[in-house]
Amino acid sequence: MAGLNILSPWQLSASSTSSSSSYSLRFRHSFYDFNNNNNVSNCGHIKCCKFGSSPSSENAKSKPPPFSSHMLPNSSGSGYSRMHDKSASCDNFSPNGRTQGPLNAVSPKERAQVSAVDDLYEFIVSGPLISKIGLTPEKVAESIDNWIEYGLRLCRLFRLNQLALNEAQKIRIYHYYIPVFLWCEQEISQHSSKFKEEEEIPPLVIGFSAPQGCGKTTLVFALEYLFKITGRKAATVSIDDFYLTAEEQAKLRDSNPGNLLLEFRGNAGSHDLPFSIETLTELSKLTKEGVKMNLPRYDKSAYSGRGDRADHSTWPEVEGPLPVVLFEGWMLGFKPLPPEVVKAVDPQLETVNKNLEAYYDAWHKYVKSWVVIKIQDPSYVYKWRLQAEIAMRADGNPGMSDEEVLDFVSRYLPAYKAYLPTLYSEGPSGSDPEHVLLIDIDEGRNPILGC
Repeated sequence: MAGLNILSPWQLSASSTSSSSSYSLRFRHSFYDFNNNNNVSNCGHIKCCKFGSSPSSENAKSKPPPFSSHMLPNSSGSGYSRMHDKSASCDNFSPNGRTQGPLNAVSPKERAQVSAVDDLYEFIVSGPLISKIGLTPEKVAESIDNWIEYGLRLCRLFRLNQLALNEAQKIRIYHYYIPVFLWCEQEISQHSSKFKEEEEIPPLVIGFSAPQGCGKTTLVFALEYLFKITGRKAATVSIDDFYLTAEEQAKLRDSNPGNLLLEFRGNAGSHDLPFSIETLTELSKLTKEGVKMNLPRYDKSAYSGRGDRADHSTWPEVEGPLPVVLFEGWMLGFKPLPPEVVKAVDPQLETVNKNLEAYYDAWHKYVKSWVVIKIQDPSYVYKWRLQAEIAMRADGNPGMSDEEVLDFVSRYLPAYKAYLPTLYSEGPSGSDPEHVLLIDIDEGRNPILGC
């Protein structure tokens, strides 16, 4: 299947015959080409989404679709309209001071082959995360309008032509980003339900643990955008934001001579843990309007690439009430192992393992829900980094040589080899298995059925 045509907006209704019931969709086709700003519309009626038994016509009409709280207030301040908030346009969206480039935004050579909502429905329910996040084909059908709208907005965010999505782009949007967003929404709802109506609700911190280069930053970028257009505030922080200052990093290097794993930033020991605690504690207090704070940022380009904490004046501001914090990092959730285990991987890892003991109190105890992105082979990290650097050099930008990439990644591979097996089998440090979403991805960074 070369691509996907998206039809929007949709209105779900129910119809029945004497022998069976089925969902049908009344809709006005609206083909949006965000690249050319052209619209072509016509009207129609299509029957789709047959599967087993379905609610009666009366029940289907009276039952609100799931995720209805995602509707946005309209401009008049009364009622709701579906995602017409121009303030959420991708053109002015730079979440929490971070920017993100297009997602494979080169137009595919073949045009889309799918034009009906039933094909989109079938594609969605075939995704590997649907059952993992507790969705059924019935629930997908009931909320198909939301899926289409989220897809449209993500296409616009990443400057994709949604009339001609290629297979990889379809998978990324409908099998990955939207399902994870819906799971996060479920986690936020469950978190909020634990508090009484008069109580202030602290933000839910969702941890995203994923190896470098696998696309976690782009995933979090997409999620924050979806939260924005559905009326939720979200803050994004990375473990990178908590690196030691350049001066402190130099002291760490000097106090561990010959340990290549601590020569540069990255491994446990190279983070300012008291600063982490201070930041995450302050984020938990953003429960009211008018309460603000600045989110720390790190400048990796400072000191010829050795890095330093960015100037405070550049830190983005976030204001309460804040429902969710998206906290991402390559080693988030790692837990210390017996010394003999890490020594067998790399003797230099012993100091890193000792440093890791303090990370639960500094990071993990704040995280209540987890998204863990699982890879089959740590060597993927090298391949992904090499691809990125080759692309940078091809565009005329400075990039590491192949040898420099190998040296860079080699400083992280021992930790991956030591800690990933436990992370995948036991979950992140201190996590509740009921609130962990484990996502297997392939070498192309796309979700797959778990092994």
